[in-house]
Amino acid sequence: METIERALKQGRTVLSEYEAKQVLKAYGIPVVREIMARDVAALRDAAGRIGYPIVLKGCSPNVAHKTERGLIRVDIRNEEEMASAYEEIISRMPAGEKDVLVQEMVEGSRELVAGLMRDSQFGPCVMFGLGGIFTEILRDIAFRPAPLTIRDAMDLMDDIRGKRILESVRGMEAVDRRALAELLIHVGQIGVDIDQVREIDVNPLKVRNGQPIAVDALIVLKRDSSVTHG
Repeated sequence: METIERALKQGRTVLSEYEAKQVLKAYGIPVVREIMARDVAALRDAAGRIGYPIVLKGCSPNVAHKTERGLIRVDIRNEEEMASAYEEIISRMPAGEKDVLVQEMVEGSRELVAGLMRDSQFGPCVMFGLGGIFTEILRDIAFRPAPLTIRDAMDLMDDIRGKRILESVRGMEAVDRRALAELLIHVGQIGVDIDQVREIDVNPLKVRNGQPIAVDALIVLKRDSSVTHG
């Protein structure tokens, strides 16, 4: 895959959020609408195309934890707020870097996590669980070796303690389990097809109108292999 080949040629082992989502999209995984921008004029154009409210994120392969660096601004509702947020984000970016993602604001209080880890014994394993801040606090996650079948993916969902989050809760419709199962299958297929992918972290994976959508993503690569496809 060209995105991964380019990163490896540049000596990088981490894809930017934008690059990671390009990989996910290539495998049919739904991702948030977003546009890359590098100046205020491009930001204005992107915001006009996406529509307020928007989210701004500093985008760099050199920054894995954007929240801790103060590189995310949410619920931006007009051009004045956007320009101010942009200046704040750029001031916190690594020197010389100005890439900012303009994203649609995805409503939805349920946050899940999906991903992949490459185990030395079992190979690529798909991960699923509670996302957002609860990933580290509750550690409610489960794993299955890839590739996954539909049954594997359904069982993976049922393996977490908080599986009722997928049901209809407080007026929110139930998560489309079939759509979520297909997403987990596709995540696993990336690990099967592309040996250079060491880790995938899709967090948060939000639920909008019952459908899962990747809001943020991280892909870590192995340094010492050439690109191969299954």
